[in-house]
Amino acid sequence: MLFNRLSRRHFAKIAGWSALGLSTKSAASDQVDSGKAGGPPNRGLPSSFPSDFLWGTATSAYQIEGAVNEDGRGPSIWDRFAHINGKIGDHSTADVANDHFHRYKEDVQLIKALGAKAYRFSIAWPRVFPEGTGSPNPKGLDFYNRLLDELLANGIEPFATLYHWDLPQPLQDRFGGWLSRDTSKAFADYAAYVAERLSDRVKNIFTINECHRLVYSGYGAGTDAPGLSLSPRS
Repeated sequence: MLFNRLSRRHFAKIAGWSALGLSTKSAASDQVDSGKAGGPPNRGLPSSFPSDFLWGTATSAYQIEGAVNEDGRGPSIWDRFAHINGKIGDHSTADVANDHFHRYKEDVQLIKALGAKAYRFSIAWPRVFPEGTGSPNPKGLDFYNRLLDELLANGIEPFATLYHWDLPQPLQDRFGGWLSRDTSKAFADYAAYVAERLSDRVKNIFTINECHRLVYSGYGAGTDAPGLSLSPRS
């Protein structure tokens, strides 16, 4: 296999050159040479990544947006969890984070400068539905409208994730979060609302990021929000 025949360093070189549209034949031949050291014959080794391969970057809303109390955003389970003493090693929170909410135009220019053509971001459910259900918050969705327009104006294809662990805190308080079917119903309503309004520009939408982790770490081990330890004891 290709990965068995290329070191990580050479693979990184190939990836970097491909992102710049350069030939990677020389990088591959540094590591795979059928005429030296009895190496395997160089059959079918690609000289570059496919022409339609998308190079991009990825973030999550809670990790970068900040502005947790602006434009009607409600609290998420991570807002509460991060403020509980002892839950976060360095006692940091994402109240400001990278301030992406205010600096998204600068961030889009950084993505563009990297040469990336795709950006996967998540939509903060409590920014759109502060209570998790009920009336949507138009100002919350406006932020993502602005972000999408900025991405597309700079030739960057948006990939949206609907849920990257920032459950609205009211759903945790009222229903027990993902332990209840009511939360699943609320998520379906939220997803339908967002898709109806953003799918004119977002062609690729993910539902839930790393479902196994939010279940195990959030409701089993208790190391992530909401911090419940529900694993059966021996």
